[in-house]
Amino acid sequence: MTALESQGLQKTYPGAHQPALRGLDLAVQEGEFFGLLGPNGAGKTTAISIFTGLRVPSAGIVRVFGHDLRRAGPEVRRRIGLVPQDIALYPTLTVRENLQYFGGLYGLHGEDLRRRIADGLERVALSDAADRPVDTLSGGMKRRANLAAGLVHGPTLLFLDEPTVGVDAQSRAAIVATLEDLSKAGVTLIYTTHYLEEAERLCGRVAIIDNGRVLAEGSPRALVEGTVGCANLEDVFLRLTGRGLRD
Repeated sequence: MTALESQGLQKTYPGAHQPALRGLDLAVQEGEFFGLLGPNGAGKTTAISIFTGLRVPSAGIVRVFGHDLRRAGPEVRRRIGLVPQDIALYPTLTVRENLQYFGGLYGLHGEDLRRRIADGLERVALSDAADRPVDTLSGGMKRRANLAAGLVHGPTLLFLDEPTVGVDAQSRAAIVATLEDLSKAGVTLIYTTHYLEEAERLCGRVAIIDNGRVLAEGSPRALVEGTVGCANLEDVFLRLTGRGLRD
């Protein structure tokens, strides 16, 4: 079954000289670990904000598990999880209090919510820090708490926007291990990162986008083998998007 599909997706922000998305077509199958890769300004975050219902496209359609996202009811939207690039937690609340709040937004309560919180804290190795305010945590711990918040309601389609950016090696390893476990459990993962060796290792398929369009799509191995002179996914990425600096 197709977990996510976009057709002709376009987005132009008010006052912008150029569209952020120019007819983005994607199809991600249920259970895939899918990488959405591109340089700064390529349209990745805009695409994710539309895929999760946070923004409305200028044109085009998004389907989630076969349902038009614009008309989808809460039972479909509850299947979606988002781990944003910025830390989306209340800094003065504890990790546990944040998870209680976000779980409550999805209608979870009582023993079910307590169990999910305990499982999430253990999954991201934060059980011992559960009652510390978020603003006292290290950068890596905040990233792991951010992941736990995106998982508390048990999504089956999870969007991750650079979940390992700026963290220490140990936290990155813990986050990657969590994502691998989720993938093995059948969760559909759509993942953006600038660490291309990470994408090459984790993703069954990737799409490389720039200027709001898909430039290439396929398994990392197929893209490397199909691009002359490229030894790895980073070589392919730079061949397609150029070496010019992006701000």
